[in-house]
Amino acid sequence: MAGEALAQTRAVQRRARDLPSRVVVYLLLAACLFPELGYPGVWFKLTAGLAGIPVAAPTAGALAQARRRVGVAPLRWLFDLLRGPAAVPRSRGVWWRGLLVCAIDGTTMTVPDSPANLARFTKGGGNHGGTGYPQARLLVLVACGTRTLIDAVFGPAASGETSYAPGLLASLRAGMIVLADRNFAAATLITAIAATRAEVLVRVKTGRNLPALARYRDGSYLSQLGTTRVRVIEAQITIATRAGRRTGTYRLATTLLDHRTYPAAELITLYHQRWEIETAYLEIKSTILGGKVLRARTPAGIDQEIYALLVTYQLLRTAIADATASVPGTDPDRASFTIALNAARDQLTQAANVIAGTVIDLIGTIGRHILARLLPARRLRVSPRIVKRAISKYQARGPGIDRTSYKATISINILAPPAPLTASTSPLTTRPWG
Repeated sequence: MAGEALAQTRAVQRRARDLPSRVVVYLLLAACLFPELGYPGVWFKLTAGLAGIPVAAPTAGALAQARRRVGVAPLRWLFDLLRGPAAVPRSRGVWWRGLLVCAIDGTTMTVPDSPANLARFTKGGGNHGGTGYPQARLLVLVACGTRTLIDAVFGPAASGETSYAPGLLASLRAGMIVLADRNFAAATLITAIAATRAEVLVRVKTGRNLPALARYRDGSYLSQLGTTRVRVIEAQITIATRAGRRTGTYRLATTLLDHRTYPAAELITLYHQRWEIETAYLEIKSTILGGKVLRARTPAGIDQEIYALLVTYQLLRTAIADATASVPGTDPDRASFTIALNAARDQLTQAANVIAGTVIDLIGTIGRHILARLLPARRLRVSPRIVKRAISKYQARGPGIDRTSYKATISINILAPPAPLTASTSPLTTRPWG
């Protein structure tokens, strides 16, 4: 695969080298599995299983020169080859009423504080002096059921999420429903997504003026978001735990206008799947990277490193999806990403099947590790969304915060829609509760 990426991007070396370009691609991917090591340390891990084969250890300078020689294009090509929803059965959580459940959201990644990086990436602001490192913004489109990456864009954090979102539109199509938080409820963006024929379910601020044009029996109502007709659902959601109860008001807008085929209560429940993208970011930033700063000290190196990270994550998630799909009825949520990551690290250091002939193994060693230690079915739990500051001796936001995760139950009460503006606003108002 690495050789094909180099050939397709015309990055094949023109002369024999002690450090071939395909090996450099392997090194970049292996570095994502060992973020705590420098590239010389990653090289040692990469060659540790090649016992009896003389392998000269390149210097740190030679490794840096080789990474610059390979460039960004082969890693971008690999990501384009691998990205997309995993092929799994149409199970609950992956599909909903014939639609592939997806989510869009952004996050920031920390890059080294070098002069070259500062020329492109800026530091974030704040009340306590801002961030110590420059930030890159990453925006991805995720298939919620398998947490596989359908597409991704990234760049300086100085631009907001809605500025990067148009870069993902080419990957949207009919048969998808995209879940998004309040930041993406911009009228122009919703119109652009609807133009791809993908459906949208987005949270909207409760104070936003969305006039009722018609009412439906399920409690939703027809409205307008910019030039796009949407159905609006307002509901009170109560979360009860042994520590107490908390109620919040949620307002969702969707391009699914048929209230009979897509009931309001089911859409409210479906929106909870948006949190799968937050879990995907947790796996990338905390489980793989361990909260560490990226390595590269140049913008081109950052691009190369982020694509390598996305490729590595997608490979692990595809392995998880393939393994769980081999056991009918197994929810991909029950697979441990940490187990998959550690199995991949072990495979790399052992150089398993590198010398031997290729054997077709649809589940693979990583898959067998996953299936041997499936997690229990996911329970509904709640926990405060705070920074725990594991690397700091200071308490975040004071010592009085309850950081316990509680088992929870949820009750949903759909609120009565407002009265339509006029009887002639829409042809649907001839049967306002139809």
